[in-house]
Amino acid sequence: MIKFGPSGNDDGFEAAGFKYTAQAAGYCKNLGLDCYEYSFGRGIMLSESKAIEIGEAFKENGIEISVHAPYYINFANPDDEMAQKSFGYVLSSAKYLKLMGGKRLVFHPAAQGKATRDTAVKLTEERLKRLCDFIYLNGYEDVMFCPETMGKLAQIGTLEEIVGFCKIDKCFTPAVDFGHINAREQGSLKTEEDFETRLRYMIDELGFDRVKHFHAHFSKIMYGGKGEIKHLTFEDKIYGPEFAPLAVALKRTGLEPYIVSESAGTQAADALEMKHIYNTVDI
Repeated sequence: MIKFGPSGNDDGFEAAGFKYTAQAAGYCKNLGLDCYEYSFGRGIMLSESKAIEIGEAFKENGIEISVHAPYYINFANPDDEMAQKSFGYVLSSAKYLKLMGGKRLVFHPAAQGKATRDTAVKLTEERLKRLCDFIYLNGYEDVMFCPETMGKLAQIGTLEEIVGFCKIDKCFTPAVDFGHINAREQGSLKTEEDFETRLRYMIDELGFDRVKHFHAHFSKIMYGGKGEIKHLTFEDKIYGPEFAPLAVALKRTGLEPYIVSESAGTQAADALEMKHIYNTVDI
């Protein structure tokens, strides 16, 4: 079934007097949410025992947990030694994800750098093939590894590029950040058809079963000529995108993703609003 939840702890979590991630499980449950994304964005700074403790709290509350690997992963780095670190970041994140009892791992694939787009994409693809080998060698084949669509033009991660990476092996599932797509395409996601076209593209290329429970991020994002600038809240009426057209498109296609709100400080509230919109919208 479709799931909604926040990325990390929002302002409401702190205002309620909570401090620890383990408490976020009950916080999400009491709000009526279904999932939660833990970010290792700036590195893995967590003990194994703490990861297990967090996982137990989420299991007890029936909230599914996912993780976001460090932001500085770059599988298009021309320096092979530096690229090796990216393999380590993903695999270490997978280790901690499993300690938490989660099954989904989101990661940024690459940055273009000074290479041509085609060269950077091909290098990323070759490195992801090697990552796939490491995934099976380390026994992580039960984890969904989700390369993410990116919001800046200089980053590797158009929807087409991500779908191409997911064709490498079934261990990869798209992480579609609709705010990122809207930002890099200068406000392209407005109508139900705009969203449905992207969803049906994934179905056509990867098959319905592969994408039925894809990973999604959703937030409104300010953008400029080079794409993403910063995340906003649902109060924004300028940049978008709006969630209601996506809700309709999801119901039309029968897809039931795991949707994470990455709003700026209102993640849980906006996740709850998305759940309400989804449950009330007509098709």
